[in-house]
Amino acid sequence: MTQRIPQIQIVPATATETPVVLEMIRGLADYEKLEHAMTATEDQLRQSLFGPKPGAEVLLARWGNEWAGFALFFPNYSTFLAKPGIYLEDLFVKPHLRGKGIGAALLREIASLAVDRGCGRVEWSVLDWNEPSIGFYKKLGAIPMDEWTVFRLTGEALQQAGKR
Repeated sequence: MTQRIPQIQIVPATATETPVVLEMIRGLADYEKLEHAMTATEDQLRQSLFGPKPGAEVLLARWGNEWAGFALFFPNYSTFLAKPGIYLEDLFVKPHLRGKGIGAALLREIASLAVDRGCGRVEWSVLDWNEPSIGFYKKLGAIPMDEWTVFRLTGEALQQAGKR
């Protein structure tokens, strides 16, 4: 799985690129103004993405000789479709390289993977203030699922809910 568009190359990340993945996550956290919430380290990423039980997959995009962006995704499942799906957790392109088709190339690669894997859909969330991304996704044909509200358990609430 390697996709080439004139100066864009999309490749699956390997453990060797763990520092690049961390750099992209830091860029995303900065863009989303969530630096305070980011605690990921290279060691954690190496273990959770490339260890014996990978929790997700990562695609990296290059523009010429520069790492330009990434997409991190993992499988989910639709009970109504009775098919697997892909959940796109993060999509990020460095600000100075936006508008060159890199984000679209990453999404096309994920859509191709979904088709190849027999998936029924690709889903993701976007912050409601992120109008540039919302416009970009709509242009690609994605539709917002406005009737759904995302819930999350984390930290102490997760620990309490997980007690047996």
